[in-house]
Amino acid sequence: MYEIEVKAAFEAAHFIDGYAGKCARLHGHNWEVKAVVAGENLDGLGMLMDFRILKAELKKVLEEYDHRFLNELPQFASENPTAENLARQIYERLKSSEIFAGAAKLKAVKVCETPGSSVTYHE
Repeated sequence: MYEIEVKAAFEAAHFIDGYAGKCARLHGHNWEVKAVVAGENLDGLGMLMDFRILKAELKKVLEEYDHRFLNELPQFASENPTAENLARQIYERLKSSEIFAGAAKLKAVKVCETPGSSVTYHE
């Protein structure tokens, strides 16, 4: 089994409604997102998936969040824009991409809110 990983970043603000602490106030992060793809079969070039293609697709998904106030986005109308919810949403959007029509499958998405705090979502 092979696994490849790419990372991309975006900047966005949010607050956690109902949280008892500083995160209840508006604040921002330099979010880092990693996408992990797994599979057993390599293509004719010896690649599971071209890093460039995976990174471009991840960046395309992240454009919606970049330099935004996450609480105002429609997908967060009924849930807080926590790192956990963000990881799940990014995973679901990325997984639906046509780049996963072949043997390579999306394994996980990791969202780093700060250098020392992250969450990983996988099915």
